[in-house]
Amino acid sequence: MPVYSDRDPIAAIATASGRGGVGIIRLSGEDAFISNFIKSFFGNDEHLKPRYAHYCAFNDSHGRLIDEGLAIYFPAPRSYTGESVLELQAHGGPVVMRLLLREVLAQGRASGLRLAEPGEFTKRAFLNGRMDLSQAEAVADLIDATTEGAARAASRSLNGDFSHCIHQIGDQVIELRALIEAILDFPEEEIDFIESTHARERMKKITKDFEQLMHQSQQGSILREGVTAVLVGSPNVGKSSLMNCLSGEDIAIVTEVAGTTRDKIENEINLDGIALRLVDTAGVRDTEDKVEAIGIERTLKAVEGADIVLHLIDATNENTDEEGQKTLEKVMKRVQAGVPVIQVFNKCDLKEVHGISEQAIAISAKTGEGIEALKERLMSIIGWENKPESTFLARERHLEALNAAYEHLRLANQFVDCHEPPLDLLAEELRLCNEELGTIIGETTPDDLLGMIFSRFCIGK
Repeated sequence: MPVYSDRDPIAAIATASGRGGVGIIRLSGEDAFISNFIKSFFGNDEHLKPRYAHYCAFNDSHGRLIDEGLAIYFPAPRSYTGESVLELQAHGGPVVMRLLLREVLAQGRASGLRLAEPGEFTKRAFLNGRMDLSQAEAVADLIDATTEGAARAASRSLNGDFSHCIHQIGDQVIELRALIEAILDFPEEEIDFIESTHARERMKKITKDFEQLMHQSQQGSILREGVTAVLVGSPNVGKSSLMNCLSGEDIAIVTEVAGTTRDKIENEINLDGIALRLVDTAGVRDTEDKVEAIGIERTLKAVEGADIVLHLIDATNENTDEEGQKTLEKVMKRVQAGVPVIQVFNKCDLKEVHGISEQAIAISAKTGEGIEALKERLMSIIGWENKPESTFLARERHLEALNAAYEHLRLANQFVDCHEPPLDLLAEELRLCNEELGTIIGETTPDDLLGMIFSRFCIGK
């Protein structure tokens, strides 16, 4: 495997694959390389004024025309990557893009130009101080957003809202720690640290701000990750009908024949701004049919990855309780700890439902009766407050870092409340708290984690 340097000049197609009106080739490198490349590619007489669009011919090394389009030069450091950047905008046909990229790489190869790795332009923006790590991640989140709310939240993260909150709390922690270090450095001074610095009040303020940040981050994680709800139950209880009802379109085949659904069917819907992934599954029952048996096993595997399980029961079946219990027992063996299971009694338009628990919901996937109540229950379980204006996107690693930082903050609070606070231990917990916060914005992030994060970006970004 070749070893690449972060100083190599790089190039890639920056626009999505497929046909489009415009396609962009992006180059990034030291200014000397970009300046020399412009002269080599366009001729010594060509001068590109910074940040102006220039109409140019894009020729190959033999002088044959590839295309005509726009060239824009962004000298360092006022560019996306912080290096000098050249963008070539041509017609967005895949053949044109391949020809142009091939020619660009060929003409720059002698100077070390190579194809960019996934996310390498954004990685360089981070390494060159154009954005912190949480902002860099927000670039990918903005591209991958599946709802309007997720896109707006990603924009706020990219704008630095999340980073600002992290810095705000981190600065408070550093300030308090600095006071503690000063006391430790001058032990001969008779100072009541807790009283003189208002340490308890400071810690209460930090903790309150931190808990607010954690709440916003949890909301942002829901917005980014979405939720997976798996529909399970005996054959012909109406799982596919409910799938179609929630989706608002005929996604799954519905018949009166038991076992129609042989494999899982997935569809993503927008539920009050949240991406809800619905998974319709094969009916769970004992069967000799090999194909159906495979579908049932896939159902049980789908349950293992569920955030919520919807257990459907046929309200018209006299043996509902017995059959439902058998199904539930098989399913529950595969449900992860803490995953909520909602009992949903379907076909209530055909038979009035009595004697169900308060936690169960009666619906008709055919008429829509009870569907709004089901949606409300789902939103309640998800915990989404639908306040996107105050939400920024957060990833799982952000939540893990925040939880770790909060644990150090909790211990620090315990030390502050001691009769004789151990200042050295208090200072250490505050240091560790701040260090965990630093991993979110990239101040204390290991190189292998950076590689993993940026490898998940698309090429050209």
